[in-house]
Amino acid sequence: MTSQDAANPLRQLVLKIHSRCDLLCDHCYVYQHADQSWRSRPTFIRPDTVRAVARRLADHATEQSLDSVSVIMHGGEPLLVGPTRLRDICAELTRTLSPHTALDLRMHTNAVTLNRRHLDVCKEFGVHVSVSLDGGRAANDRHRVDRQGRSSYDRVVRGIRLLQEPEYRHLFSGLLCTVDVTNDPVAVQDALSELDPPRIDYLLPHSTWDRPPPNPSGAETPYADWLLKVFDRWDQQGRPMPVRTFESVLSTLRGGPSLTEAMGLAPSDLAVIETDGTFEQADWLKTAYEGAPETGYDVFQHGFAEFASHEGVQARQLGIDGISDTCRRCPVVSSCGGGLYGHRYSSEQQPGIEPGFGNPSVFCGDLRSLVEGIADRVTDRSFAPAVLGGEQLQWAQLDLDRVLLRRAREQLAGGPDELEAWRLLLAADGDADTSPLLDEILAHPYVRTGLQRSLGGPPDTARFMALSVAVALWTGVRTSLSWDQHGTRLHLPALGTYRLDAPGRIEVTVAPGEFRVRESGASGGNTEETRIALDETDPSGRWRPLGRLWAKDGPLIDDADPYRDCFPVPVAPPLECGAFAERVIRGYELLDKDTSARHTGPDLFRPTVLTPLVHGSGLLLGAHGLGALGVAVDVRPEEFARELPRIGRRARLTALRETADLHVLGSPAGALLDQADEALGAAADDHRTARALTALTLLPEGELTVTGAVLVARMWSRWANARG
Repeated sequence: MTSQDAANPLRQLVLKIHSRCDLLCDHCYVYQHADQSWRSRPTFIRPDTVRAVARRLADHATEQSLDSVSVIMHGGEPLLVGPTRLRDICAELTRTLSPHTALDLRMHTNAVTLNRRHLDVCKEFGVHVSVSLDGGRAANDRHRVDRQGRSSYDRVVRGIRLLQEPEYRHLFSGLLCTVDVTNDPVAVQDALSELDPPRIDYLLPHSTWDRPPPNPSGAETPYADWLLKVFDRWDQQGRPMPVRTFESVLSTLRGGPSLTEAMGLAPSDLAVIETDGTFEQADWLKTAYEGAPETGYDVFQHGFAEFASHEGVQARQLGIDGISDTCRRCPVVSSCGGGLYGHRYSSEQQPGIEPGFGNPSVFCGDLRSLVEGIADRVTDRSFAPAVLGGEQLQWAQLDLDRVLLRRAREQLAGGPDELEAWRLLLAADGDADTSPLLDEILAHPYVRTGLQRSLGGPPDTARFMALSVAVALWTGVRTSLSWDQHGTRLHLPALGTYRLDAPGRIEVTVAPGEFRVRESGASGGNTEETRIALDETDPSGRWRPLGRLWAKDGPLIDDADPYRDCFPVPVAPPLECGAFAERVIRGYELLDKDTSARHTGPDLFRPTVLTPLVHGSGLLLGAHGLGALGVAVDVRPEEFARELPRIGRRARLTALRETADLHVLGSPAGALLDQADEALGAAADDHRTARALTALTLLPEGELTVTGAVLVARMWSRWANARG
């Protein structure tokens, strides 16, 4: 395995379980584009192939220590395997993978033949189902007809209505819609939203420079124009459900992760296995040329590590280094990411286009126009008091945590235990005595990380329940909560980790100063209850509390939270903190001896959580700037004392950006603010600081928001004060 593989393990598998389809969609990348390899594939996946897939994926999950993997059953049309084969496939995957990792089973279907027998299998194994539908009847049937040319609309909607029945509703993942710019965008959004899906994903039609996307109107950016009309309608509707493309742009504009492989710079973590067991790259590469997705590997002779080492797979893991020079210079590159890899292909030299995949997307103009259009629409130009100081910034951060918590709660299935947990949190928030204690838990930075990731993917019910248990313990509230726990580590944010015997159903009972854990045994009965007292040593050895650097108000050393992996380098495994703590304490002592202005004052950065990082990492901020600090396990005290004030400025700016818009999102002003902030924090030469601040001051009117203008004015004041 290469270092690249270790850095970017494969977490998603598209498993082709049937290679034929009961529809004849004229925009399908499997049947209607350059690669026609489906013709030589087995019609359905065979049991020995499923066993080999499951075994290889379990090995990969173990080697990479993956907490979870997703398997997306695909086709062709996966429902054509029938309920019996579908159950056999799910059972084999679950049986083989569950001892090693949490399995997230999914299926993409046209829903034409979806029935209760299919859904009973999905319910048994927790298979989440996404359905392809291109809008109302006229829009959908423009492309999605059956082999006799008949409408598929009524049959698809019938399947969706069945999926929405109370016993199956929790399995419904959302709708997939391929954009056709000849359809009315508002009518399409209205038709899809009337079906009340939990999510909508708008997909650009697969195209290349050899086969450009349809543009019947001849408009300069027809796909951006179409999607922005959908965005406006979605916004008018009150954003009733997430729309993945829009949510991804909104996330990346604010410095967050991309939520779709079609945009953004995140490394690909996807593998495809066909019905015959062959490994392929992403199957939308079939749009490029015959054999484009092939790797030469199969599950009978090769593992995921070998697949991950394939040059085509690694090309999609290079981030910004894997895109064209044109894309790297583009101001919206962090949101667009150069577009989908397959959309960059050209077979021959064209003006400004090279053979191969080293080009901008064929949708380049549309993607830039879409990102800039959304940025202009959502930039908040009102004044944010958080710019004025540390206390205001902390309050703004807590407000954001509460918003994220509410949104995460809305995504949960809403069972009785989840409702009880939510009532507990509401009660804590509404009580003047316990609300500050709730704030302390919410302020733990990895709570924010967990909430944001849950919004970007499958909701993490277990994390929500563990958070509620932590709040109950912190506030002294009696409660009893049950849920399905993935993995054998129950981590209570800001408190510690409890070791379970096995994944499965657990019940946690909380009383002041203690909690009890009861697991469901292999036979379905309950095992013996274990009591943990927070102020006593645990004789069972199951409970590992987190410690602080010194007294009760010192920074927490969190080396165990599963969401602490939000740093640009790997975190260190849980460790005995003796030598690490001693070095950091010595660093604080050196810092206290320095009375210079940059080391003192009310806005001095005081991290609340320290997380050990791998050797040689220095000091780094995580995904959220206020509170968490990653510190290399081998940090020198002198390095800690020198770097903490500098990185503190970065922490405040990062946190401010999470709670306020400083400029039009995606604007070059962001880079200038970084330059000015870095120069001020590093006590750089006056000219470098002045150049950055002058460039900010001379930006076109409206480029900076009111909050951004106040921040620049405060930077000018600090610069002037530093000069004496």
